[in-house]
Amino acid sequence: MFVTTARFTEKAITYAKRQHIILIDGHKLAQLMIEHGFGVSTRKIYEIKAVDSDVFNEYVDEE
Repeated sequence: MFVTTARFTEKAITYAKRQHIILIDGHKLAQLMIEHGFGVSTRKIYEIKAVDSDVFNEYVDEE
């Protein structure tokens, strides 16, 4: 496995595929860090609300 915060050249990618070497570039490294909570912290959490239409259907059925 080779890790860099930059990008790998096409030549390096081709070579790594033939040798079964895993390359992790800066973008993939950031994704993995976020996914596994490694070296990152949560600053804000946003809630997204959706209307529960089943609740309103209950009121219509009562009439």
